[in-house]
Amino acid sequence: MSEKVSFPITRPITVLIGPTAIGKTALSIELAQQFDFEIISVDSMQVYRHMDIGTAKITKDEMMGIPHHLIGVVNPDEPFDAGKFEKLSLTAIEEIIEKGKNVLLTGGTGLYLKALINGLSVQIPAFPEIRKEINNELTDKGRNVLHEQLMSVDCISAKRIHKNDTHRLIRALEIFKGTGEKWSSLIAEHKKQREIRFPNLYIIGLTCGRDKLYSRIEKRSQIMLQNGLQQEVEQLINTGYNPDLKSMQSIGYHHMVKMLKGEWTKQEMIGFLARDTKRYAKRQFTWFKKIEGISWFDINDTTRIPDEVQRFLSALI
Repeated sequence: MSEKVSFPITRPITVLIGPTAIGKTALSIELAQQFDFEIISVDSMQVYRHMDIGTAKITKDEMMGIPHHLIGVVNPDEPFDAGKFEKLSLTAIEEIIEKGKNVLLTGGTGLYLKALINGLSVQIPAFPEIRKEINNELTDKGRNVLHEQLMSVDCISAKRIHKNDTHRLIRALEIFKGTGEKWSSLIAEHKKQREIRFPNLYIIGLTCGRDKLYSRIEKRSQIMLQNGLQQEVEQLINTGYNPDLKSMQSIGYHHMVKMLKGEWTKQEMIGFLARDTKRYAKRQFTWFKKIEGISWFDINDTTRIPDEVQRFLSALI
């Protein structure tokens, strides 16, 4: 995280999310032109260099001169996760605000967005020796005794954890004995910190009927193949990127590798690519459900979105 970033960030933050192939890119450019946004990509695959076609990465021409952040920032063999996204996106937010521009986050990786909005889960160290002692006590005295111990030092956690849930029961006692802090208190403090990160946040969600979305996904898959996905994957392999890399196991790249190895025919690859992309879209909606406060718009009703963004931004001037 940038050392300059301090919470709460009171400047308005606008977010545009939705499943793959629903039309976020085009709408994000329209909004950016109208409201002086700079765009931060919330996409776990577009962070990789040299992986453009299979990630449907926006092109320079499509950007229309709008600055974009977190696109092509690491090589395919470099690690990237929600923690790194949180750090880089907070730095980008600070830079955009310092320029006097507005911030628009757009993408479909719900895990990354949740990490930014809520912060990562509280990180509590493990205490192996203490855990071993508690495990021995569990064997000798039973879970009722351990649950009574937890009730005496952290009644909130004890009420939340059933005595049969020995894994979490042991963890709660381990945390208390190792840190001197109640697990429930640490969780409450983390929630308090989350609440003040972005007090002025507007999240737009794009949706549509399943059949229409699936049709768009099939069309997107065909466009990727026509635009040279096979050549892109071959180039990555020839450059020395191992097909077993996490980045190369993603949708599109994994499928093309299977075909190039002769494990799938071209028709099988096309079928599996469309099928797995549809499954991915369903998983995206599962993640979106974990994010509070989304204002959903059907893609047939996006004309209202600029007015809603204007209302949101104007209310904070």
